[in-house]
Amino acid sequence: MKKIATISLLISLFSCQLKTNPNESLNQIAEGYVKLVLEAGLYDPYFVDAYYGPEEWKPQTLTDENAEIPVRELVSKAEGLRNQLESIKINDLNEDLKLRYIYLAKQLAAVKGRIELVGGKKFTFDEETSVLYDVITPNYSIAHFESLTQELNEILPGEGNLTNRLTEFKKEFIIPKEKLKEVFEAAIHEARKRTLEHINLPENENFVLEFVTDKPWGGYNWYKGNNFSLIQINTDLPVYIDRAIDLAAHEGYPGHHVYNCLLETNMVNKNNWIEFSVYPLYSPQSLIAEGTANYGIEMAFPDEEKIKFEKEVLFPLAGIDSGKAENYYKVLELVAKISYVRNAASEAYLNGEKTKEETIDWLVKYALRDRASAEKSLSFIEAYRSYIINYNVGLDIIRKYMENNSGESADEKWLLFEHIISTPQVPSNLIEK
Repeated sequence: MKKIATISLLISLFSCQLKTNPNESLNQIAEGYVKLVLEAGLYDPYFVDAYYGPEEWKPQTLTDENAEIPVRELVSKAEGLRNQLESIKINDLNEDLKLRYIYLAKQLAAVKGRIELVGGKKFTFDEETSVLYDVITPNYSIAHFESLTQELNEILPGEGNLTNRLTEFKKEFIIPKEKLKEVFEAAIHEARKRTLEHINLPENENFVLEFVTDKPWGGYNWYKGNNFSLIQINTDLPVYIDRAIDLAAHEGYPGHHVYNCLLETNMVNKNNWIEFSVYPLYSPQSLIAEGTANYGIEMAFPDEEKIKFEKEVLFPLAGIDSGKAENYYKVLELVAKISYVRNAASEAYLNGEKTKEETIDWLVKYALRDRASAEKSLSFIEAYRSYIINYNVGLDIIRKYMENNSGESADEKWLLFEHIISTPQVPSNLIEK
């Protein structure tokens, strides 16, 4: 009997030890988080962007496609997981586990917020971006955008309004549809080669490139797990020559494909941090993903190297006269500064301050998009709401963090960049650091 009592005591002590082990507690919360995301995804078609965790964790498909989301039940689960998380003393954790803790806290807040939004709760634009993406986007006045368009007026003289002149000017730089595959494959090959000079990727990493239509976005990376991505390029609208490298780096190397490969390798396979086996689109993870993917363009093609490669390789492949490139890049530099117009348009539309037609007109006037492009931009806002802020706000946060924390050498920059995309990061970790 004494032996049995001793064994029972040891088992009890061991069980208590497991429960108080912070990493084990985080593992349990992470499992609940993954299952919650998958369940919420049944009612929110865009929510689960990727999943490569245990098959048995997937919930059964809904039999009623119009079933209402059980908001109270799912919110209660999110709050329960958050309460479990808060019972762990963050100051007792090492630096890695602190990052994991903060990541889970921010992601759970976003999951809860998205469930409430889908369930009908009203958020202002700033409330939505704060809850879902851990940021509030900067506000710029109309005067700010007008001053930028005035600069374009000076280098695009001619008759008619500026949007029409810009659309006409850019026509000479459209990649012919029959050349798209060749141009994009060349751009991806170069981006991959440059990335592999600095980042070691799993030997089996790979992707498939597809050209698609009838999508609200320009490009998309569908990460399938096991270091494999499906990269899709939308050809509804004309694809300009500068977009080849932009999308090759953003969707591929060192952007989304590399980001997901490193998270799977380091977080899931090595650390067994199962929360990274699921990617909820409307969450702080997306701002890190989009910000690093956009900054990745500069990492792979710093300074004038992008322009040099485009003029020497991609322009000839596309059959475009590279002699006209200099003015094109001046125009692109100014247009890039106007990107926050889309944030402002999204805010006004989602806050109910502008109608659909007024928003399209505003995008035509201030974002300098032709009507077809403005309508496509609005279709993105209608599908993904405030997600649009992740591209420019994310880029600005990553760029500032890189400038403040890395040295001048390329090797130092790549080391810091790789650290960001292979560790649990949320925007508030990187702001003002």
